[in-house]
Amino acid sequence: MSAPHNNDNQNIEECVRASLESYFSDLGGETPSNMYDMLLRLVEKPLLDVVMQQSDNNQSRAAQWLGLNRNTLRKKLLEHEML
Repeated sequence: MSAPHNNDNQNIEECVRASLESYFSDLGGETPSNMYDMLLRLVEKPLLDVVMQQSDNNQSRAAQWLGLNRNTLRKKLLEHEML
């Protein structure tokens, strides 16, 4: 598997930036809280979902692609109720 192209990284970064700007706009001046944990949770689940699909649910392969230990991947899948 080759490294992602810089343009791919920029597209993902632009999507995250646009979503965050929309989030702040939707808050209408309200003060956000726990944004870091919220964002990680919201990004992690679709990341795990897509990687598991692309790896044909092979946890060892998915963990390798993600740069995670297989046990860490299993823990994250359980946390997101994906097992």
